Amino acid sequence: MTDETPKKDRIAHLVEEGDIAADYLEELLDIADLDGDIELDVENDRALVEIGSEDPSSRLERLVGEDGRVLDALQELTRLAVQNETGERSRLMLDIAGFRADRRRELTAIAEEAITRVRTTGEAVMLEPMNPFERKICHDVAARENLMSESEGVEPNRCVVILPGKLAEEDSEEEPRESSDSAE
Repeated sequence: MTDETPKKDRIAHLVEEGDIAADYLEELLDIADLDGDIELDVENDRALVEIGSEDPSSRLERLVGEDGRVLDALQELTRLAVQNETGERSRLMLDIAGFRADRRRELTAIAEEAITRVRTTGEAVMLEPMNPFERKICHDVAARENLMSESEGVEPNRCVVILPGKLAEEDSEEEPRESSDSAE
């Protein structure tokens, strides 16, 4: 599938990815004897799969783990299950118990605070080390505010640096420059 693939076909493919992922995760929940509701969506050319529960004693947070490490591993396993079925690499995003949604809100606030410091001091601000998903959120916030950002360092200590210079006019409508942080 390419960028030239008609949007209707891309969406159908992403819905198929979500269905495959849901089947895989449903089996996993059964094996782990956990209850959860699986919801599927398509956003920004990605299949989104969310596992949640209204039962406060659902124990789904066990599938998130410390700092989302178990969630990251499950996301990769789910992507591999989808790839095994479709023959194509998947970029699906998995969220469990709202962990990624909550983290997105936290990171947006952190990036906005850093942007305020950059604008106040005129100096670059380096954020804490983050995984690619987290860095992408910060790059997106900086781009929305028309500021440049880049990633520095080597995994697992790779950080976003928000720079005082403004994006060029044509760059502000594109994705942030750091293509390696596409959370893939």
